[in-house]
Amino acid sequence: MKRLKDLPVKKKRVLYSFLFPAFFILILWLVLFVEHELDLDFTTWGIFPRRLSGLRGIFFAPFIHANVRHLANNSLPLFFLMSGTLYFYHDTGYKVFFFVWMIGGFLVWLGARDAYHIGASGIIYGLAAFLFFSGIIRNHIPLIAISLLVVFLYGSMVWGLFPLVEKMSWESHLLGAATGVILAFKYRHEGPQKPPPFWETEGEEEEEEENEEELPGYLS
Repeated sequence: MKRLKDLPVKKKRVLYSFLFPAFFILILWLVLFVEHELDLDFTTWGIFPRRLSGLRGIFFAPFIHANVRHLANNSLPLFFLMSGTLYFYHDTGYKVFFFVWMIGGFLVWLGARDAYHIGASGIIYGLAAFLFFSGIIRNHIPLIAISLLVVFLYGSMVWGLFPLVEKMSWESHLLGAATGVILAFKYRHEGPQKPPPFWETEGEEEEEEENEEELPGYLS
């Protein structure tokens, strides 16, 4: 069996882009399992806006879910969006994930309703917004395809941006998405870029060929 360091670069990228999301989601399920088995309630470790003790929720809130259904609904989109971000934006993916988590959570602490806000859906909305807008901004066909796939799979998430369900933290969704949009603009010059038109690269190739012809050759 090959060791990780012996794998080709592309295979390593695929593997790493799956491993971290899988490990992160496993932790979420372990937290819910411990909470259930020990008859605990971690809700008070969520974000409570404008309360000093609620600041700890910026870090802890994504690990806390109300029940199995809540976490199950978040697990698949979280895995897909995290993997997509880390694979296609491997240079900036971890930074985007971290900032969506922290900045989105801080904005919730600043401006959401007075209640405990828990769950990883703010991260989901942030990554979905980042992937969508980043592909559009870069005008790069493979990334636009990812943007369209995000819309196809999670377009219905747009309803989560509005206060339509009383006990749903639509603020986390809205502010997470806003953070994702901001990060898409901030990192628009980092990571994969639209390749130059073929007529520009043709000129460069011709110049390189001419230069190669002019250079003397030596055998060793």
